[in-house]
Amino acid sequence: MAGPTTAERQQKKSGPPRPQRSRRAGLPRSRALILGLVLAALLAAGGGWVLYGSPWLRLESVQASGTRMLTPQAVVEAAEAPLGAPLISVDTDALESRLRSKLPRIASVEAVRSWPHGIGLKVTERKPVLLIEKGEKFVEVDAEGVRFATVEHAPKGTPRLELTPDQQSGAASLRRFGTDRLLREAVRVAGDLPEAVARDTRSVKVRSYDSISLELSHGRTVVWGSGEKGRTKATTLTALMKAAPEARHFDVSVPTAPASSGS
Repeated sequence: MAGPTTAERQQKKSGPPRPQRSRRAGLPRSRALILGLVLAALLAAGGGWVLYGSPWLRLESVQASGTRMLTPQAVVEAAEAPLGAPLISVDTDALESRLRSKLPRIASVEAVRSWPHGIGLKVTERKPVLLIEKGEKFVEVDAEGVRFATVEHAPKGTPRLELTPDQQSGAASLRRFGTDRLLREAVRVAGDLPEAVARDTRSVKVRSYDSISLELSHGRTVVWGSGEKGRTKATTLTALMKAAPEARHFDVSVPTAPASSGS
């Protein structure tokens, strides 16, 4: 009996013949890919129309929060938000910049979209730490030294700045540092005061860069010195007042050697 031929042996090793792939087998995949791209494009176009062209997501209301001296209405009017515009297109950075420019009392503001029809304005107002008398009015100065408002009535609990340079060292300080620098030092001192002392402070007196003092209620005074080491001086003053509650004059210009006198 004759054995298998060479062709039969090769076929046995390689296995059964593979069917030829039809060209039409790739067509369904191509059609599915094209259909997917078309659907994605339609969805993108529809989404763009919903955000920018439809009447469903347009700006209808603006609300302000966090105000103290300002009114919410004044903040909303100053923002000049484009009512009726697509909410997605409203430039919130421009709103914030406009508010800080038009209302200097605002220290910071955050404009937040409130879907589907609103914008919220979260306002933080500046707080005065000193007052500068200007005729019959008062200029409010915050902890950064910014003069942000002029008011007719002095806010309760805010000390007044008295810039009264003496003839020698005070005049030299004015020439060397200038009024603005001395003002910043006074602001620095006011910002470092303990809360209880700040409430009782009636005025911050600046005679020179190194000679700043406080006038408290009931005729009490504090010699503070320069604005340096303010936190240490504040801690020392608090301890000194507790140790000598009847004293009327305190000196923390050298916080390592404080003194009190009077009763």
